[in-house]
Amino acid sequence: MNRSEWQDRARMLISCPDQPGIVAAVSRFLHEHGANIVQSDQYTMDPEGGMFFIRIEFDMNELARRLDTLKLDFAEVVAQKFQMAWTVSQARHMKRLAVFVSKEDHCLRELLWQWQAGDLNAEIAMVISNHTDMQPLVESFGIPFHHVPVTAETKQEAEERHLALISQQADVIILARYMQIISPNFIKQYANQIINIHHSFLPAFVGAKPYAQAYDRGVKIIGATAHYVTDELDGGPIIDQDVQRVSHRDNVDDLKRIGRHIERIVLARAVSWHAEDRILVHHNKTVVFN
Repeated sequence: MNRSEWQDRARMLISCPDQPGIVAAVSRFLHEHGANIVQSDQYTMDPEGGMFFIRIEFDMNELARRLDTLKLDFAEVVAQKFQMAWTVSQARHMKRLAVFVSKEDHCLRELLWQWQAGDLNAEIAMVISNHTDMQPLVESFGIPFHHVPVTAETKQEAEERHLALISQQADVIILARYMQIISPNFIKQYANQIINIHHSFLPAFVGAKPYAQAYDRGVKIIGATAHYVTDELDGGPIIDQDVQRVSHRDNVDDLKRIGRHIERIVLARAVSWHAEDRILVHHNKTVVFN
């Protein structure tokens, strides 16, 4: 879709207890407000007393002017009745990303390439790193680069600097092989807005050196996992995963090389889905309308 066509397009995400009449009520409401539904996807988790999830894209003339009234009316007429958790966002307001990276560049490069090609429907507002290795690459794309060194003694100070850089400048944080643990205080301020790529098919091989762990175990499949960051290390809601077959002939370096390809694709896919409001989080799971 051409970005100029996003002017009057909105995305609605809804989760609520499942019951009859939800789709009819939402559709009727949008119709009565002059909206045209262009896409709708829904899912029921455990139909017997479970949860209902729906993602709707719709067009509405003069959306920017009418959106606040639409939200107020929806909250009163529909959302309260069905006990909905919901959001409505304008497609033309692209999410702003702060990409964190250390020394490995493959995941960052994939995001930069997709952004440059117009395939990533988001803005890369900045790149933050605890090293300077990526500075020439990032600045060649015209994107601000911030070097914030991190040591055990300066970790709190570094996070305060991170928060100051991100404040009012970014909506989503992408950990593109950023090799630092994020504090609970930082995570709390960006709940379900921090996406990490873990170089393992979680929940297998959590923590450090997963490829060495995989090699020692003699696995025949390796993979990567993109997930939201929570206080539990590598335990947040999973957004996307992928795998590739390997054999006894592959050593640890081979596994790392194969894994890098999987990591870059999985992370970029997860970021794209988040940017397009395709993900709903329910407890420690995700519903992804991809």
